[in-house]
Amino acid sequence: MKLAGKVAAITGGARGIGKAIVLALAREGADIAFTYFKSSAEQEALVEEVRALARRCVAVQTDVRDFDKAKEFIEKVKSELGRLDIVVNNAGITKDKALMMMAREEWKDVLETNLDGTFNVSRNAIVTFLKQKSGVIINITSVSGVIGLARQTNYSASKAGIIGFTKALAREVAAYNIRVNAVAPGFIETDMIAGLKEEHKEKILSAIPLARLGTVEEVAGAVLFLASQESQYITGQTIVMDGGLSINIS
Repeated sequence: MKLAGKVAAITGGARGIGKAIVLALAREGADIAFTYFKSSAEQEALVEEVRALARRCVAVQTDVRDFDKAKEFIEKVKSELGRLDIVVNNAGITKDKALMMMAREEWKDVLETNLDGTFNVSRNAIVTFLKQKSGVIINITSVSGVIGLARQTNYSASKAGIIGFTKALAREVAAYNIRVNAVAPGFIETDMIAGLKEEHKEKILSAIPLARLGTVEEVAGAVLFLASQESQYITGQTIVMDGGLSINIS
């Protein structure tokens, strides 16, 4: 197994892309801790699914916007699972709206969850990684942060910030054998896409050279690659997984 003996902490892990990442890493031998924001049956079912793979699993309800709660999460991972090797910053929200109609709170909520949350978790994990002179951080950004999408100024800004954060931190900690990379998904088959009108879906597909949506499993596969020794010479990079959308637009 590629991640045997490793412990991975994933934020926003109860559903969608986060859930797929949890399962992909667990199947390759990692013990798992993941966060969720709202309590539901989803995280309970996921814990049982991971444990059925003979892996340990801890689910923590928390808000990554809160620095102290992020610290508590990292400490809980280490106390209950014994170590920390991989961090995946996946928690994120959207509140799409034209800028002229966007409330300050809608800007603030997205930036605090997506960008501040990435800082909060990474900042609290990096001390452990520096001490042990090893570790992997993988940040889930978005094609919106690469090319910018209309009505997503808050989301695009937060995700572009994550790309810059990834590059800067990778330079900062490379000498300590710590790798920092990002994955930038495009339009992925999730509940959010499922709720769109058919004409909107068709418009999206017409802009994607591969003419299909991505899957959560494909995103999780990229995360697994970056978490494993197969990518040990890769740091400071962003893997764009958008079916060619960004090259089509640019």
